[in-house]
Amino acid sequence: MSNQWLEWAKRIQALSQTGLAFSKDIFDIERYEELRKISVEIMSEYTELEMSKIKDLFTNETGYQTPKVDIRGVVFKKNQILMVQEKNDDKWALPGGFCDIGLSPSENVVKEIKEESGYDVLPIRLLALLDKNKHPHPPDPYHYYKIFILCEIIGGEATVGIETSNIQFFSEHNLPQLSTNRNTESQIKTLFEFLQTPEKETLFD
Repeated sequence: MSNQWLEWAKRIQALSQTGLAFSKDIFDIERYEELRKISVEIMSEYTELEMSKIKDLFTNETGYQTPKVDIRGVVFKKNQILMVQEKNDDKWALPGGFCDIGLSPSENVVKEIKEESGYDVLPIRLLALLDKNKHPHPPDPYHYYKIFILCEIIGGEATVGIETSNIQFFSEHNLPQLSTNRNTESQIKTLFEFLQTPEKETLFD
C-alpha cells in the first residue's frame, strides 16, 4: 500500500496539472504552479529522487491527469508461470510494460511478451484490472492501473530481449525474487488461482 504522504502529493500534483491545463486566469495559473511545486517538494523530501528529476516528471505531463497503464502477460505451461529477469534490477516479473499508444491491450501484451521472452502468444482472457495503489508495491510518483491478460503460447522460443537477461517458468511455491514495482507475490499467487479455477471471475481494483 502507498504511504499517505505520497497519496497527498500525487493528488496535489494531479489537481495542479488539471488546473494548469484548463485555467485561463493568470492568478489561478500561478496558484496551480505553486501547488505543483509543493507536491514536488513533498516527494523530494520523502524519496531518494532529486527535486529536479521529480519536477521533470511532472512538467512533461500535460492535459487532464489520468492513471498510466501497465500491462502484464500471464502465461502458464505445465502448471508453471512464465517470468522474465529484468536487467535493470536482476529481479523477476511477468513480461509486460507500459501500454503503447496506437495498440489495443491485447496487441500490447502480445508485443511485450514477444519482445521480452521470445514467445508468440494468443490473448485468451482478461484476468485482472488492478489499481497499483491498492496493492503492496513500493511508493511511486505516478498512479498506475495494471492489466493482467491470460495468454497461450502458439509459437516462438525462449529468447532474451533488450530489457531481459533470463526467461523461466516457475511453480507457485518456488517463485524467484520478484521485482515488486512490477508485480507482487500476492498478485502472482492470485493468478495461479485462475489456473486452478478457470471459471474464477475477473478481478478489479
